[in-house]
Amino acid sequence: MPARLKPTYRVGADIGGTFTDLVMTGSDGRTWTKKVLSTPDDYSRAIVEGTVAMLRDAGVPGSAVSEIVHGTTVATNAILENHGAKTALITTKGFRDVLELRRLRVPELFSLFYVPPKPLVERRLRLEADERMSAEGGVLRQLDEKTVIAALERIAQDGAEAVAVCLLHSYRNPAHERRIGELVRKRLPDVFLSLSVDVLPEIREYERTSTTVVNAYIGPIVKRYLDSLSDGLRDARISGRLRVMQSNGGVMSAKSAAEKPAYIVESGPAAGVVGAHRAALAAGVQNIISFDMGGTTAKASLIEDGRRSWTTEYEVGAGIQLSSRLVKGRGHAVRLPVLDIAEVGAGGGSIVWIDRGGALKVGPQSAGAVPGPACYGLGGTEPTVTDANVVLGYINPEGLAGGAVKVNADLAHRAVESKIATPLGLDVQEAAYGVHTVANTNMIRALKAVSTYRGRDPRECALFAFGGNGPVHAAGLAQALGISKVIIPPSPGLFSAVGMLGAEPEHHFVQTVFARTGETTDTSVERDFAEVEARARRVMAAEGYLASRTKWRRQADLRYTGQAWELTVDASAPERGGLIGTLVELFHKEHQRTYGHHAPGEEVELVNIRVSATVSSAEGQVNSGMAKASTVTRKRILSSRKASFGRLHGLLDTHVIGRSGLNAKPVSGPLIIEEYDATTVVPPGCTACLDGQGNIVISLGAGG
Repeated sequence: MPARLKPTYRVGADIGGTFTDLVMTGSDGRTWTKKVLSTPDDYSRAIVEGTVAMLRDAGVPGSAVSEIVHGTTVATNAILENHGAKTALITTKGFRDVLELRRLRVPELFSLFYVPPKPLVERRLRLEADERMSAEGGVLRQLDEKTVIAALERIAQDGAEAVAVCLLHSYRNPAHERRIGELVRKRLPDVFLSLSVDVLPEIREYERTSTTVVNAYIGPIVKRYLDSLSDGLRDARISGRLRVMQSNGGVMSAKSAAEKPAYIVESGPAAGVVGAHRAALAAGVQNIISFDMGGTTAKASLIEDGRRSWTTEYEVGAGIQLSSRLVKGRGHAVRLPVLDIAEVGAGGGSIVWIDRGGALKVGPQSAGAVPGPACYGLGGTEPTVTDANVVLGYINPEGLAGGAVKVNADLAHRAVESKIATPLGLDVQEAAYGVHTVANTNMIRALKAVSTYRGRDPRECALFAFGGNGPVHAAGLAQALGISKVIIPPSPGLFSAVGMLGAEPEHHFVQTVFARTGETTDTSVERDFAEVEARARRVMAAEGYLASRTKWRRQADLRYTGQAWELTVDASAPERGGLIGTLVELFHKEHQRTYGHHAPGEEVELVNIRVSATVSSAEGQVNSGMAKASTVTRKRILSSRKASFGRLHGLLDTHVIGRSGLNAKPVSGPLIIEEYDATTVVPPGCTACLDGQGNIVISLGAGG
């Protein structure tokens, strides 16, 4: 008889502002979860220590771990906190101030106090190379290497850790930029080098420069972090390969992430959307709004017709991200494929305060993991959303995460009463419900940003809620938007880590071609696509992926002549009108869908072509089976406590059950469903049941 193969295990690790979530699934179908407090002094420590503890609980040796998939906020935090590497920029003579000039966009049109974000490269390190390319890629002025050498001497004297190189029109002809890269590597071999032709070979000077600079600015920080994590895992004798979530919803090797860190600025939030997409398809639901509420922020994304939404209209370091073409100027442009996620500063740890006008405010400041909400008893004294939910009776007044995180309800009452209720002259329950309502109002902005503001009707979607706090607030948000169904997946508080294990290796490639559709041919565009795909195949081969397992998708960016921005359409399946004809027809339809009008008689321009490569992986098909396994192992809880549902209903005796206490038969609210990692609140007038995938399905009635 052949020897039985020993099971292997994969670990998903997601760092949040308050908790670090860990999920491990084995090839034998078994699953384990762990929720530990984040370690802001060194985020990798919580991952290593939590994984070691989870392996110990499971009785699994570190050598049996084949892969660790990780989502991190290290890149974003470095920009938010201005703690990136000292960076220099080499650009075409006369263009050193592109980072200052930006797009002259102001996020608050009539504000007299708007201050644009400080450039990531100080002016004395924005240096010029004497050269010039034309918009068509012709050499107007040969590269003067003496000016480059002089710039490198200046950089060496100032001790910059990273160098970004972005020359005018290098996306058309990269020769000068490549040569400068060679000179940098020769003179400054230890600096982190970021070339725009490698990061973003695409039209638009500011966006390309900003993206290249962001890549350089966070490069040394991300590399040190990933090296530290790799060393910690190795010291713990955990031998699996380390992969990192990308902002586009795919995963990449730690080596690639260290080389192109701009691709992972939204890696944590992306994982939740990936998980929601897979779980919704498994449940037979095509249109959802994913809603992820953690300790610091709330995030939303639209999944329409079974497809995730991407955008390149992204700014990092903006604090609050609403992914809008109209609201710009808060942060630094990163024009790379990012899952279209709207984010607001409202989470369980968001601090509640009263402004000078006496208005109740929630966030964006957060108590984080240290000291955390007042109810955690770790030194926090400011009231938070979590404290308000404890006062309302929604959250277990004794402990969370299976008792690993103790909850002191008296401290929560004291904080809400002294800092909110008394100053506003309210009863403590009324004040707490006000906090809950204001937090919901803030988060509705994110839900509308990916639906109403995009011309989509949220009532046509289900709300798919997860995160440690998402299921507490989901039903109230759905009622406010007229959404009739809420879906809560198994292990909702750990769901982003689950999503990482469902993600597949994926890379996106772009190239500017810039041609009027009436003046180009299918053959020419096919040739352009073939060139990009050849580059993509080289990258995928270098990462060790088999061509036979790679799925390819083509897309194109088009616009009407005279427009400033493009819309992206699928280019994978040309119809009888040929490739160009199909692209133009799809563009007209998308313009109508997005903006409410289109102009069939107007000339259309093809600006960029895009190719995405995704590696099919049997390992990625984990969500459904994993979810069912985690549901079965949860302990059934039967009790009741008082919970407040506002002035309409007041304090009500509310049953508290475990997920296993539900089945296919709907149960009427009010109801609280407690699990190891999250709590779900079912208000009066709503019902809850389990579907075939183990999801809690809340149906909202008019009486809620």
